[in-house]
Amino acid sequence: MSLFDNEQPKKPAAHEIGADLSLLSVEELGARVELLKSEILRLEAEMERKAAGRRAADSLFRS
Repeated sequence: MSLFDNEQPKKPAAHEIGADLSLLSVEELGARVELLKSEILRLEAEMERKAAGRRAADSLFRS
């Protein structure tokens, strides 16, 4: 018995960039598009949060 027998197999990612799309249905493709759109929004929100922090730091040190 291995020490790692209790480890769960890794769940595959919902979408992998560059993955073969030919076997997916229209519904599956639509679901992936929605997943990626929500991920883009999350990334943009994080970028804005970091940019706001940077702007605040810049204004503090310019004073």
